Amino acid sequence: MTTTISIADARSAFGDIINRAHYADERVVLEKRGKPVAALISIADLETLEALENAADIRALEEAKAEDDGTRYTLEEVEAEINK
Repeated sequence: MTTTISIADARSAFGDIINRAHYADERVVLEKRGKPVAALISIADLETLEALENAADIRALEEAKAEDDGTRYTLEEVEAEINK
């Protein structure tokens, strides 16, 4: 479940919001002038998000390795090509 709350309201209920994220696994979106700017999530959600990001990074690395033809360029070569 996701709840949206203004930053102004969140200031006065910060402890309650933390408890909702921690104990109820509730996601709380913080808004500023009606626009979402941040979210408060449980540590479990954060760990899941980080694991997903790490898995995506590993897949991208493996794909890049598979496409690597072994060609390497020095910084000077790249700069010379850019400045042509």
